[in-house]
Amino acid sequence: MFVYSAPESLDLFDPISLEEMGKAELMDRTDLKYMFRLDQLDFFMSSVAEYYRVLEINGKRLFRYETVYYDTELNKLYRNHHNGIMNRFKVRHRTYVDSNLGFLEVKVKNNKGRTVKERIKCSRPESLNDENASSFICSLVVIDPGELHEKIDINYDRITLVSKTNAERVTIDLNLTFIADGKENMVDDLVIAELKRDAKMESPFLKLMRDNNVKIGSMSKYCMGMAVLELDPKKNNFKEGLMKIFKLVKK
Repeated sequence: MFVYSAPESLDLFDPISLEEMGKAELMDRTDLKYMFRLDQLDFFMSSVAEYYRVLEINGKRLFRYETVYYDTELNKLYRNHHNGIMNRFKVRHRTYVDSNLGFLEVKVKNNKGRTVKERIKCSRPESLNDENASSFICSLVVIDPGELHEKIDINYDRITLVSKTNAERVTIDLNLTFIADGKENMVDDLVIAELKRDAKMESPFLKLMRDNNVKIGSMSKYCMGMAVLELDPKKNNFKEGLMKIFKLVKK
């Protein structure tokens, strides 16, 4: 299995610490997602190095993320996304492997296109019926936590860029791996970049994507993983997006 190491272009960026980055968290934001080939990453990174700082912890700039997504037995949260229902949400637990930190997260996308994320620090719970997990979820969305079960693990490596001048971040994910029901699929030639900002402002990364004709994508990692591993029979609305992704990485 091919695993990509940190690109050389990372050395061009000034560092930012986790503490500094935490002072300007974007928990309520708008997101733009882009997908491109792995062999384009170094060029894109070097093109914007003067405008961003890169998250660095203990000398590392590429970090491992392990995330489990929860859904109902009939995949209600997945199907809400598939059917285009607004004011939808996801429930997940994310482990930051390199720093040994874990968070239970609820991510809500409202009908105005804004993404609001809330989280609490905790290790991966055995059940969302745990009092702490249950009360957290119920305070944010209308669902019985007892109906939610571990559905899929999605792991990847991430680079995080932080604007030197604006309330803006870019996360760059690679080595994307989906695991569920004894199945595993790694999409090792794909990079998923997300531009996260608190207002509709111009940004160097957005301009870079436009100038290189990289189109805005919309498929979430959760929905992609569910469709790729065929964990739900309902995926017609994602077929076109999946075809574009696999056509892209085969170039």
